[in-house]
Amino acid sequence: MAKAVRMMQQDIRLIDIVIELLDARAPESSRNPELDRLSGTRARLMILNKADLADEKATAIFSERLRRQGFEVASMDSRRSDTAKVLNEAIKRACREKLEKNRKKGIINRPMRAMVTGIPNVGKSTLINTLAGRASTKTGNRPGVTKGKQWIRLNDQVELLDTPGVLYPKFETEIIGERLALIGSINDDIIDKRELALSFISFLLREKPEALKERYAITPQAEALFIKTPDTGSKKDRDAALFRILMEIAENRGALLRGGEADPDRAASILLEDFRAGRLGRITLDHVDQSPVK
Repeated sequence: MAKAVRMMQQDIRLIDIVIELLDARAPESSRNPELDRLSGTRARLMILNKADLADEKATAIFSERLRRQGFEVASMDSRRSDTAKVLNEAIKRACREKLEKNRKKGIINRPMRAMVTGIPNVGKSTLINTLAGRASTKTGNRPGVTKGKQWIRLNDQVELLDTPGVLYPKFETEIIGERLALIGSINDDIIDKRELALSFISFLLREKPEALKERYAITPQAEALFIKTPDTGSKKDRDAALFRILMEIAENRGALLRGGEADPDRAASILLEDFRAGRLGRITLDHVDQSPVK
């Protein structure tokens, strides 16, 4: 990560606009505060990517708050065919002052140079592949696929510099780390999936209990155990209630060990994958009313 930051510091002098991709399911948690310092006075465009997986109302509110901070904002699903049009229009809006200065100087054919960045696994390579219309960069569903920088001529108006995902070195709170783990920005190999799944179940029971009921047929009895042990209760009792629900998910989805016993670890993997694939509905992890974005 330190190497990636040094690379960005070297390249930023060539850049007209910094495009930061955020995950619309966690638009505040997926922001890298280091980019504010690195970008300096350059134009900024914030893209709330994977908007098709996030709650629409929450995305609209976060977008407006970012605009009030002075950023140009666009929300999208970068796999869509209209991605290039949406991005080009957003870049023009963000760079209108630069374009006007160039016009007055008689510079009319110079493309805007854009740095595309963000934390791992927010969809940078998928975005660029969609824009370029070919597999111009590697893509994957794990963080850290893009290893080095590469320039891509998108059209006569825009050149894109793809950069490796830069995860900021210290999370302000534990919950930010959990949200980044849920959206896949932290490698699954270094997290405790079972603990993460239990935390996510707690979130769903508070924010979207119907997702658990519809997808996994969670029984009222299991849900009642959690309701009887609110956040003010014993952590041991809360964890036991959440574990009961995780075991029901295992049983109902056929995640079983030899002998027919429910496998909580397989159930945790199923739950996380279902969320990341959007099978639980449109969910935003960051709370609008608790976000520091103003």
